[in-house]
Amino acid sequence: MISRRNIRVKVMQTLYSIDSMSGQTQMGEPETILSKKIDQSRHLFSYLIYFVTEIARFAETDARKKASKHLPTATDLQVNTKIAGNELLWKILEDDSFKRVIKEEKFEHLIDQDLLKKIYNDLVQSEFYQEYIEEQSRDKKSEKKILDFIFTDLLLPNENFIMHLEEHFMNWDDDAELMQTLVLNYFNKPTPNTFSSILSKEKADFAKDLLRTVLDKQSFTLDLIKPKLKNWDADRIAALDLIILQMGVCEFLFFETIPTKVTINEYIDLAKAYSTPQSGQFVNGLLDNIHKELTADNKIQKKHYKNSTL
Repeated sequence: MISRRNIRVKVMQTLYSIDSMSGQTQMGEPETILSKKIDQSRHLFSYLIYFVTEIARFAETDARKKASKHLPTATDLQVNTKIAGNELLWKILEDDSFKRVIKEEKFEHLIDQDLLKKIYNDLVQSEFYQEYIEEQSRDKKSEKKILDFIFTDLLLPNENFIMHLEEHFMNWDDDAELMQTLVLNYFNKPTPNTFSSILSKEKADFAKDLLRTVLDKQSFTLDLIKPKLKNWDADRIAALDLIILQMGVCEFLFFETIPTKVTINEYIDLAKAYSTPQSGQFVNGLLDNIHKELTADNKIQKKHYKNSTL
C-alpha cells in the first residue's frame, strides 16, 4: 500500500533521528526505529478508517436515542439507518485485522464522542447524504462514495478533527498526504488483512536495504559528496540535505531496479517537501554532478551493497 516514495520518507526520517543521536545506536536499533515509524503510519491509517466507520454506525445510535425519548416525535421515529448497513462498511468491520488493531490500540477510548456526533450531524444535514438515503438500492459505487465523502469532505476540512489527530498522532503532519492516498485507495479496494501490515514483503525489503545501505556506505558516500560542497557554505547545509544526498548516491550505486533519473527526481521532491526552500536546487545540482562523475568513472554498476566492491 505504501509507495517507494513513502518508504524513502520513512528511511529519511529514521536517518535524521539517528543523526540527532550523534550516530550512537546499538545493533539493530536503526531497523527498530524504522519499524516504529512505519507502525505509527499503520496505526494512524487504521484510526482514520475506524473514525469513518464510527460515523457511519452512529446512525443506529442516533435512531435508538431518539426513539427512546419520553415523547418521541414522528421525525424521531424515522431516523434513516441505511448507512449503518453500508456493505463496504461491514466488509471493513468484519476484517479480522481491523478488529485486532482496534482492540490492540484501544481506539474506542481514543475517539472523541462529542466530535464524532458533531461530524455525524454535519453528514446528516448534507445534500450528498440525503441523496444517498433516498436511493433504495445498494449500489457499490454509492456505498464507496458515501465513505469517501465522510473522509474527504467532512473529516479532512474539519479543524477540530485535525487538532484531535495532532493531539494523539505525532506523525500526522508528516503523514497527512500519505493518509489521504491510503484511505481512498483502501475504500476503492479493501484488501483483507490490510491492517496487519501496510508494507508488502518487497517494499519492506526495500526499506530495510535502503536504510542499511546508507548506514554501511556512509563514509564512502560522504567522500563523494564533500568535495562537491566547495561552492556552498558548509555550515549552512541542512543535515537533512546531506542525508538526502547520501540516499540518492546509494540508489545510484546499489539499487539495480531503480533508474538514476527516477532517483534524482525523487530526492529533489523530498528536499523541496521536507528541507529548506533552497534544498531542491541544491540536491538537484549535487546529485546531477555526482551522477555524471560516477557515470564517467563507470562506477554505476547497480550491485547490491553487500556484493559491491565500492
